[in-house]
Amino acid sequence: MRVLFIFFIFFSLSINAQVFPVPDDNEVNFDVIRKNKVIGNLTTKFFKENENLILHSILDIEVKVLFIPAYKFFQETKETWSNGNFIAIDGYTDFEDDREYKIVGKDENGMFIASGMDGLIEMNEKIVPLNYWNKAMLNENEVFDTQKGIVREISVQKLKNEKIKINNSEYETEKFVFNASINPKDLGPFPEYTLWYYNDELFKMEFQNPKDKKTVTIIRTDLEK
Repeated sequence: MRVLFIFFIFFSLSINAQVFPVPDDNEVNFDVIRKNKVIGNLTTKFFKENENLILHSILDIEVKVLFIPAYKFFQETKETWSNGNFIAIDGYTDFEDDREYKIVGKDENGMFIASGMDGLIEMNEKIVPLNYWNKAMLNENEVFDTQKGIVREISVQKLKNEKIKINNSEYETEKFVFNASINPKDLGPFPEYTLWYYNDELFKMEFQNPKDKKTVTIIRTDLEK
């Protein structure tokens, strides 16, 4: 069984400028759930290094069929922020089909210069990463895909607020639908994401896997029970 998942859920947080909310313990944790089973987790930690903020995120997923690994995905990313601005990245993505990408980039000479799936590219210095934690990212027209090191155009629709339940607690959340452009080298469509925010923090995400049409849910696990 070969299952294709596309995950773009690494976060970017800023202590210096307080651009987005920062958890008190400097860590955010999510479970990745498919068919009512936890198939992976996302851990995001951030810490200061001199005057910069270093954000370290790890997404590790494994799907088993009859106790045999059928799909694996791994991504590790370190993002550097300064005074609320995204200034550098060092990342690695390992797909199930032997595709591996090393993503590096930094501000240089008034541009953000990075390399990834399409080789070296130059972007506007103000480009922001495709990270769902940063709700302000939803206001952008283009974002930097830190999984593959490319630029994607995005579109966002605001839906009616919705109450969701996590750990037996109910939250009145803002709800959005997120779409992004595809790249000729993508092996499938970019899935449509539904996003739920509470007090500007990401609480939940869902998308439908384009291959098997199964819903994948990414949900916070570090909230008070």
